[in-house]
Amino acid sequence: MSRIIRIEPLTAEAFAPFGDLIEVTGPPDRIINQGMCGRHHDLARLDFAPGIGEGRAGISLFDAQARVLPYRLDLVERHPLGSQAFLPLDQVPFLVTVAEDEGGAPGPVRAFLTRPGQGINLLRNTWHGVLAPIGAPGRYAVVDRIGGGTNLEEHWFEAPPEIRA
Repeated sequence: MSRIIRIEPLTAEAFAPFGDLIEVTGPPDRIINQGMCGRHHDLARLDFAPGIGEGRAGISLFDAQARVLPYRLDLVERHPLGSQAFLPLDQVPFLVTVAEDEGGAPGPVRAFLTRPGQGINLLRNTWHGVLAPIGAPGRYAVVDRIGGGTNLEEHWFEAPPEIRA
């Protein structure tokens, strides 16, 4: 029998050990562009390991296929050389599964579901599930490290947990 993990509300406080919740929650920090644009400033802690394989920040677009709940979490991965931000370009919520590192392997898994318009930034070395939009396909702008070096580690679960609402 698989382990059941219940989805928790996604808040900045609950997600802080794993990264940043990226969302607009109030008025802009600054007004720019001749007063015609509000800037919500510096919403994520981007982090790219210096001096390894000449890495740099890059922006990519991901087209992700829809997933459904309950969701079987077979695999988590982490990126030791850089953070990874996911910014939805549509209103499709996505499942965020994360775990702290315990001696080179993922510890207890936690699961969150974004609300439409919420993005996340995963800190460097955070174990996380793959991009999983729920109920419909989703397109995402992804800001992460581009460059040489080994920036992907995978962990396959022998007994995959099941994520439920």
